[in-house]
Amino acid sequence: MQEYDAIVIGTGSGMIVVDRLLRENPDARVAVIDRDMAGGICLTRGCIPSKLIISPVEVIYDLENLSEFIDAEVKGVNFEKIMKRMRNKVESESRMIEKSLKEFDRIDYFRSSAEFTAPYVLEVDGKHIRSERIFISSGSRPLVPRIDGLEDSGYLTSDSLLHLEDMPESLVIVGGGYIAIEYGNFFARAGCDVTIIEMLPRILSSEEPEISRLVHQELSEHADILTSHRVVRIEKKGGKKVVHAMGDNGGRSVTGEEVLVAVGREPNSDILRPEKGGIETDERGWIKVNRYLETNVRGVYAVGDANGKHMFRHVANREAVIAYMNAFHDAKIEMDYSAIPHAVFCQPEVASVGLRENEAVEKYGRENILIGFEEIKSTGKGQGLNAKGFAKIIINRETERIVGAHVVGKAASVLIQEVTTVMALNAPFHSILHAIHIHPSLSEVISWACGNLMSVDDYHRKIEKEL
Repeated sequence: MQEYDAIVIGTGSGMIVVDRLLRENPDARVAVIDRDMAGGICLTRGCIPSKLIISPVEVIYDLENLSEFIDAEVKGVNFEKIMKRMRNKVESESRMIEKSLKEFDRIDYFRSSAEFTAPYVLEVDGKHIRSERIFISSGSRPLVPRIDGLEDSGYLTSDSLLHLEDMPESLVIVGGGYIAIEYGNFFARAGCDVTIIEMLPRILSSEEPEISRLVHQELSEHADILTSHRVVRIEKKGGKKVVHAMGDNGGRSVTGEEVLVAVGREPNSDILRPEKGGIETDERGWIKVNRYLETNVRGVYAVGDANGKHMFRHVANREAVIAYMNAFHDAKIEMDYSAIPHAVFCQPEVASVGLRENEAVEKYGRENILIGFEEIKSTGKGQGLNAKGFAKIIINRETERIVGAHVVGKAASVLIQEVTTVMALNAPFHSILHAIHIHPSLSEVISWACGNLMSVDDYHRKIEKEL
């Protein structure tokens, strides 16, 4: 049985562990296991390919907002070139990572599935390998619900969509979360006939209600959106797919050339058979970890999608650093999830960090919450772009700390970073006011929101009137 200083399962964020270990200990021997393309889900099937696909329609959105001043006509989107660029980029990056893994003499790279056979022992390619330091970054896969007729009719997921050569004329999307809305926004603005079916009362249900409402309003100009409808059956008819959904007021049937299922993700942990390694999972299969990212088996850590906490690559990267420090330096560093930003790359763009309003009210009390608000169109740059959207800052009145922030509009994913940094530094909200912001720039919306504080009740009266 081959013994290793570390076994890393997954070639995404887990590669941070490999890099750090070999930098600090060039004589270490590491086994790296991944049954898929090298690079992890973010590079091969998630963040990177999806953004290479969807980003071009941001230009179309800007043209729409400035159509009064720019006489321009978009003849169409070259879907074939977009997909070709995406695949070339992903495959090139993946090959580079795989090449480096194969050529490094201190790494044994297994392009294969693995499973635990005992604590600290894995079987891969017919071999048994062992280490007392194991890092599980096995990722996740699209969740496919049980819908009558789905398998027989055929469907796309966020994985298989990447293999499309031609853009479908019509697309029915089952789901209304991040993936559904990003791809729904792209295909609708690119000229595809899109219908989005969401079983909950609103799309982007994890975002603030007023944010999901604005995205709904903007996207509904290009796509049909059915909320509070549950897909119950799909059938193939005349070369098309008919999706039957039930709502509170009856049923609807929608026909599309393709169906995209985007209702969430599920863990890949079942492939590893963690129970044979004594590793505990929750009822959905996510690997349980403590605040140090260690499983119930000492020396075995789970990071990224594998632990099911926050399925973002930037979170996985931080978790990998902390897991490494705790495993090899006994650093006892706790993973802090209080200031985790994320973005939804639709139009208008969405970004959030920290608590939502209802969470803040529940945690601190309604009387202890202040909300800062400003519309992007208040800034000079926002006026110039005819930009829609706003910034919402949630503050603990007693501590003067920002506990959450939510932005919808142009460059939201950039604007949220200032707030994230202030939260990470545990600095008071007025540190943003003390910082000088470029005028006129979109960044002023964050500063002005921090200077425009009101009670929760006053905030709701204001948005009911203005939004």
